[in-house]
Amino acid sequence: MTSINRSTKQTLKLTVHTNVRGEQLNIPQSLVANPIPIKKRVLKKWVSLSCAFFLCQILILFYPHGAKAKKWLPCNQQIKTTDSFLLATPQGKVLFEKNADKQRVPASTLKILTSLAALDHFGTSYRFTTEFYKDKSGNLKIKGYGDPLLVSEALTQIAEILAGNGEPFRNIILDDTYFEREIHVPGCDNTTNPYDAPIGALCANFNTVAFRTGKNGGFYSTERQTPMIPFMIRQIRSQGLRSGRRTFTHDSKVAALYVGELLRCLLKKRGAQVTGKIQFGSVSRKDTLIFTYQSLFPMKTVVRKMLHASSNFMANQIFVALGAAVYGPPGTLDKGVRATRAYIKRELGLTHYKIVEGSGLSRKNHLSAYDMLAILEKFKPYKDLLKSQNDVRYKTGSLRGIRTRAGYIESQLGPCCFAVFSTGKGQTCPPWSAASKMLWKRLLPPGRG
Repeated sequence: MTSINRSTKQTLKLTVHTNVRGEQLNIPQSLVANPIPIKKRVLKKWVSLSCAFFLCQILILFYPHGAKAKKWLPCNQQIKTTDSFLLATPQGKVLFEKNADKQRVPASTLKILTSLAALDHFGTSYRFTTEFYKDKSGNLKIKGYGDPLLVSEALTQIAEILAGNGEPFRNIILDDTYFEREIHVPGCDNTTNPYDAPIGALCANFNTVAFRTGKNGGFYSTERQTPMIPFMIRQIRSQGLRSGRRTFTHDSKVAALYVGELLRCLLKKRGAQVTGKIQFGSVSRKDTLIFTYQSLFPMKTVVRKMLHASSNFMANQIFVALGAAVYGPPGTLDKGVRATRAYIKRELGLTHYKIVEGSGLSRKNHLSAYDMLAILEKFKPYKDLLKSQNDVRYKTGSLRGIRTRAGYIESQLGPCCFAVFSTGKGQTCPPWSAASKMLWKRLLPPGRG
């Protein structure tokens, strides 16, 4: 169980802790009086929060030589009651905090917890599978297990192997029963944006289509590896989709049909005969397993891709697959929640939190900065899976009116965990790492940091 050392309650709302009793921590006066200006387009609140964040980075460098002291940060008063701010030493001791025990909406920083629970259960080398059977009537049956990276390249590989057997197929039968159908993710809207793509046991290309419209009004795939099949043209027209990458359905049955249609096209291109229809059914014990596809990507890579792209689709595919693995199929959001709660209780010991899905889309998810600190402490062996800029590894989160960021700052003693939850309305996060680099160059002695 991860142990987090919280500072004792003080009269000051924001405290600074260092090593040696009685000494003061030296903050460069130029940083206090004249911080480097951030672009005017960034909200005042985010300027203040980023200023505090940069101060933390500077102070970490002084920390090993510092002293035990309490000091106001210049930006303290700009960190409102609706914001939370926390930074801890590599040993888990809280160095700075404000409102860190308050429950906040974590947005996409929740994906760190989803990744942690999945890596704990499946392991870093686990690979999602998709099974292919043939029944006595010559039908090809496909059973999906929620692979979030069943992309065109993978289906092309599968088609080459299946076509290589030289046997004809009648119907293609889709078995998507490993997940419950029509899983509604709280916070997911029925838009054509890729972040609103539905999840399911059988999905191809993240349930999206990438295309452009030609001058003649035709539709053309913008991915060389993905043919523009008639099925997708019908979806584009029926949904009135605009050029770009778009979610083409919110129906898991339609999503599974796309897998069948795309595979049929790829099989025919490789000389295989597919004479029948594409329909739904289930695998039985009498069917013969002819091929098991193992994902091209181990779980560690899946998590890295999910975190870097901040893919809501991938996060909830993993989340529901975890629930199905722990409690048996069909996979549901509720089982994913139960599996994640069991992990939290067993490994993190947290009690005051709320999780309703795995991507951070829902505003019903609640974590405190202290909760995030416990998650980050446990995630340290996997911190290299996060995005990196300069000496900061991080995951951002963004919902309307909410901006969050959590991760690690490299210091002389090791990675320091940080979490910032803010109501930075209507703006994107300021360029923290770039500004930090400028501050270091201006304020730190040569060779320091």
